[in-house]
Amino acid sequence: MKKTFAGIALGGLLALSGSLHAADYVIDKEGQHAFINFKTGHLGFSMLHGRFNDFDGTFTWDQEKPEASKVNVTIDTASVDTNHAERDKHLRSDDFLDTSKHPQATFVSTNVEMTGDDTAKITGDLTLNGVTKPVVLDARFIGEGEDPWGGYRAGFEGTTTIKIKDFDISMDLGPAAAEVELEMSIEGIRQ
Repeated sequence: MKKTFAGIALGGLLALSGSLHAADYVIDKEGQHAFINFKTGHLGFSMLHGRFNDFDGTFTWDQEKPEASKVNVTIDTASVDTNHAERDKHLRSDDFLDTSKHPQATFVSTNVEMTGDDTAKITGDLTLNGVTKPVVLDARFIGEGEDPWGGYRAGFEGTTTIKIKDFDISMDLGPAAAEVELEMSIEGIRQ
């Protein structure tokens, strides 16, 4: 569930784009061209996969000064979806995401460090379950350009792994579920 943090990292991936000037982008939520997915171990026998269906975000990319790029993502924690209603209800409870007290998770970037021509490490503050911790996203720029509707888009993907206990999630499902891998794929529309 903490993977929502990773969702914020997606915006950071945008910092890798090759646009010519600093520009502001909005994540294309309406067109369903953005995803925040997660996976974690299930009892050491398999992997449990899920996603967050509702999130918003923006990013600013400056090709001349990538370190000045910014990412800001907000996730509706109650939108957690593992394709199993009872499990999703449990994930929303105070054993995990405590969505009644903490309806949103946020990621706000604090640093972008380019690690290659199209890769970066995006550091930011992830707030989940009322706890704020720094996380680092491994990001990759996918591409950018004009779309068929007269707009301009940029796309990225990124991953990070978080320890659920770092965010005061007390439920212990064993070592296989102690960490959650967050995967995001983000497409933004230039404003």
